[in-house]
Amino acid sequence: MNVEINDLTRRFGRTRAVDGVDLRTGPGVLGLLGPNGAGKTSLLRMIATVIPPSSGTLRLLERDPGAAGPRREIRRRLGYLPQDLGYYPGFTVVDFVEYFALLKEVPPARVPAAVAAAVERVGLGDKAKSKLRTLSGGMLRRAGIAQAIVNDPELLLFDEPTAGLDPEQRVEFRTLLRDLGTRATVVVSTHLVEDVGAACGEVVLMHQGRIAFQGTPEQLTARGEGHGTGDAPLERGYSAVLAEARS
Repeated sequence: MNVEINDLTRRFGRTRAVDGVDLRTGPGVLGLLGPNGAGKTSLLRMIATVIPPSSGTLRLLERDPGAAGPRREIRRRLGYLPQDLGYYPGFTVVDFVEYFALLKEVPPARVPAAVAAAVERVGLGDKAKSKLRTLSGGMLRRAGIAQAIVNDPELLLFDEPTAGLDPEQRVEFRTLLRDLGTRATVVVSTHLVEDVGAACGEVVLMHQGRIAFQGTPEQLTARGEGHGTGDAPLERGYSAVLAEARS
């Protein structure tokens, strides 16, 4: 398993953003669903080694990120797209992706080809020399996806990756997700249920810092049978699980 989580908790003052989560996942695409404030981003940031847990255990790529040496090795083999990715407006797309390749210690001889491949993969080849300040929000998001995949990571974490993408780009991204999931463990935090149904083999639904459901999209769909009308089947399952968690 590339991600092993046991009784993981993260507190911010008196608030438990993540409250006793257990989770194990390997290669494939896992969708992390839940309303705002459910704890998705806090959980993803712990898996990305951005923040430490308050308690519990976390193993990533068979290593303990609590120690400096293993944490550095995890980060070499990790790709992460946060909700808000900072950037230097004067960087070109290539500069930006190359910067992250160097941070992830991609061997220098491999950097140009790795950067070019990542930029092409997200459909920004014709914008490779454009400065980031000239790009649309959707293009910036695609540049963010490129930096996440430039080191060919074994563990990929995306927080709201389709924000700012148009419908056609969302479809292209789902195809990319499925392809990435054949070789890596991919965790996608999103509020868009349709993204999960189209690209994910496994779903985790969080509510108030806890896991309210874990299973396949088909199993989540089944939870919605007989609950409401008009919504897509997967959305009915999502709504049914949340209603049960709130009751």
